[in-house]
Amino acid sequence: MQERSQIYNIAHRGARSLAPENTMPAFHKAWQVGAHGVETDVSVCSDGKLVLLHDDTLARTSNIAQLFPARQKHSVSTFDYRELHMLDAGSWFVDTDPFNTIKEGSISTEESRGFRETRIPLLEEKSWFVNIEIKPLPKEAGSFPVVENVLALTHEMKLEPNHFSISSFHHPFLKKVIELQPDVEINALIGGSGLRNQQWGNYEFEIYNANVRKTNRQQIATAQQHGCRVNLYTVNDPEEMRYYLSLGVEKIITDFPQLLSNMDIKGTDSAAPGGIHP
Repeated sequence: MQERSQIYNIAHRGARSLAPENTMPAFHKAWQVGAHGVETDVSVCSDGKLVLLHDDTLARTSNIAQLFPARQKHSVSTFDYRELHMLDAGSWFVDTDPFNTIKEGSISTEESRGFRETRIPLLEEKSWFVNIEIKPLPKEAGSFPVVENVLALTHEMKLEPNHFSISSFHHPFLKKVIELQPDVEINALIGGSGLRNQQWGNYEFEIYNANVRKTNRQQIATAQQHGCRVNLYTVNDPEEMRYYLSLGVEKIITDFPQLLSNMDIKGTDSAAPGGIHP
């Protein structure tokens, strides 16, 4: 058992259980509930601006069906920012209540009403610690120098290296970051949803962000034996949070930062809770 004096609490796409993901309200909520930072996804639109959006298309998290019905399945990289800024990126959250937090009363009716007409933000609108996930680029933007542009924007924003990290499932992006700005923390994402097994490779990266559903005690121990640090995504169950923190996981990426920030981790038990393969 290992005692920890601090949990590094990263809000997944902002506090996405309390506000529309990857929007300013979700980032503000993360701050209010005590998260240390946010994880967010960076995509590029057709005019080269870097926007915060997870999916390759806009169908799930906007009203594109009403504004651009013929382009519902088009890649975000086929839209310019003027078009993206027209979209409502908040009403879907109110209408679908994806985590039942409106129904359960964690979000008031008045507050949820304020999420309507929320806009898709630019990366430059972020101002506190952020884990920037650079998404693999769609074919329409395959030649876009996304790493160079992300780093250039962090310079323009005067973000110090200790105020952000860069992660990606596309590890050549991370190697490019090391080449261009080696003082920036990089996190190698592994265990994506389309893969059956989680691949750690030859443990060439200092920090791995691993899929909690594909990670066990032995994987964490082996990575640590190779001198690697391990973060986990997406951990939403308090018992799982306690268990993995007891194994030396440094950062927990969660949809429920409000649960993690209220957790007393002293005396964390290293016994695996039910449903976890130790």
